[in-house]
Amino acid sequence: MTAFLRFMKDESGATAIEYGLIAAGISVAIIAVVQGMGSKLKTSFTSVQNALN
Repeated sequence: MTAFLRFMKDESGATAIEYGLIAAGISVAIIAVVQGMGSKLKTSFTSVQNALN
């Protein structure tokens, strides 16, 4: 029983988990921005291509 209580009070891995969650959140934000820019760039390149034809 004391081992279980010691395990429940141990917070040594909490920081690593928090950093992992922060990294995952930043990754999701980057992916969302890149996808949004990708569609705008495609539209721009398509209009340039049509203008050159």
